[in-house]
Amino acid sequence: MLRESGTAFEEVDITGDPELEAAHREWLPVVEIDGKRAFVYFVDPGALRRKIGAQS
Repeated sequence: MLRESGTAFEEVDITGDPELEAAHREWLPVVEIDGKRAFVYFVDPGALRRKIGAQS
């Protein structure tokens, strides 16, 4: 979805990084927008599009 929209994003694999695992493991999946947690456990595609659109 993000790739099709042309929105830049970074996917981070926390496996093997103790600090990231400690910070995020219980919340997976986690989506952050501009460093702020936007979604945890479930990502609603429509809500994600709206949040990204609001950033533009």
